[in-house]
Amino acid sequence: MMTNIPEVKCGIISVSRDCFIISLSENRRKAVVQSYTKKYGSIYEAKTVVENENDMLKAVNEVNDAGCNALVVFLGNFGPETPETLIAQKFDGPVMYIAAAEETGKDLINGRGDAYCGMLNCSYNLGLRKIKAFIPEYPVGTAENLADMINEFQPVARALIGVANLKIITFGPRPQDFFACNAPIKPLYDLGIEIEENSELDLLVSYKEHAGDARIKEVIEDMKKEMGKANPYPDLLKRMAQYELTLLDWAQNHKGSRKYIAFANKCWPAFPSQFGFEPCYVNSRLVSRGIPVACEVDIYGALSEYIGTCVSGDAVTLLDINNSVPKDLFDEDIAAKYGGYTLKDTFMGFHCGNTPMCKLDKGAIKYQLIQNRLLENGETPDITRGTLEGDITAGKITFYRLQSNAAGEIHAYIAQGEVLPVATRSFGGIGIFAIPEMGRFYRHVLIEKQYPHHGAVAFGHYGKILFDIFKFLDIKDIAFNQPKNMLYPTENPFA
Repeated sequence: MMTNIPEVKCGIISVSRDCFIISLSENRRKAVVQSYTKKYGSIYEAKTVVENENDMLKAVNEVNDAGCNALVVFLGNFGPETPETLIAQKFDGPVMYIAAAEETGKDLINGRGDAYCGMLNCSYNLGLRKIKAFIPEYPVGTAENLADMINEFQPVARALIGVANLKIITFGPRPQDFFACNAPIKPLYDLGIEIEENSELDLLVSYKEHAGDARIKEVIEDMKKEMGKANPYPDLLKRMAQYELTLLDWAQNHKGSRKYIAFANKCWPAFPSQFGFEPCYVNSRLVSRGIPVACEVDIYGALSEYIGTCVSGDAVTLLDINNSVPKDLFDEDIAAKYGGYTLKDTFMGFHCGNTPMCKLDKGAIKYQLIQNRLLENGETPDITRGTLEGDITAGKITFYRLQSNAAGEIHAYIAQGEVLPVATRSFGGIGIFAIPEMGRFYRHVLIEKQYPHHGAVAFGHYGKILFDIFKFLDIKDIAFNQPKNMLYPTENPFA
């Protein structure tokens, strides 16, 4: 259950130019509401039609009193340029502007609304006032078209509300040899996000204070229920349950003025020796509830995960863009079955074990092989236990990330693809990913623009929504996996 993302209550306000018949906008609004309600569910319909600034204040008060946190401004006709844009200025939440298409060639005198024209002046006035608003790719349509646009606006609104009310809590410092996670955080403040940076020692103190917490037994039982037979280390559950309560209590006690939380936590090398386990399984349980816990104090990874959670309403994960697929494996298990992909289109996405159980095939608690070599000399694992491992479930995915570069400029990428139903033959939470033209994307976006090895994964194709969100957040550089006939600026045309 997602407990850490906004619930969107969307309203709609219609506007009307005073030289047009007001009933035209009013009736068209009713048709949009009827179409939306029939297909998607409830939307609050403001009864006030805005013709002037006093109407604007009345309508905004109406949707505020109804508890709306997202809003659609509907141009049922040309619309009043100043009042309609001031709605977005006065309303505290994301606002979308849409416009009515003409309905019939049999009524183009009294029944013509000219909203197609009005949307142009509306956008100009929004620009004059430096007001941010969401405008769909083609914002003019019939009632049915507009209902679909409003529905597509809901996850955009949910993410924007979430980001505006987000605090990212870190336990660090960020790892010395992981400079990719060590990006400037000033752009996060520019996005309106609050940051709380803490020491690993603060976390350890809080963890020790939770020893003997009466709630530990209940958490252990929930873990047992989730893991079923995939629970080889029952003695470990008490430690992990204690840690889960530590993070949940920290989130609750440190929200401050913010409504939503994401974590970016140090997880090695000191963590297992001091806490007595690896935190991966606990991290996976929190993200399945909408509370991302990004590995290796990856603050931008935490933000990326949180946005994906808001967009999908589902669990997400954070993975290393980790290793190439061996040619023999590709030839044996992929080439014949998935002929649309080349070897360069594939790679393995991996992390030690933070991907939630619900996104793994045969997920089970294991130990971190690499840390076991480092911290326990490859002997019987104890403190390196606690990862959640298994092959990632096959299906559509979106690989994406927001990131600041060294100059403090935020940019992003989005690439849609899939996890193939092919055994990885490896360890960790891992999957074989296939993304069209991944080889070129890897070279001319990930390497060329100096992105880190971490990428967020949403389970489904959400590129359109993510692109709209990043654009609204004023991300100037949004890269994607370009098709063959579309060269990257740095790509050699003679290659």
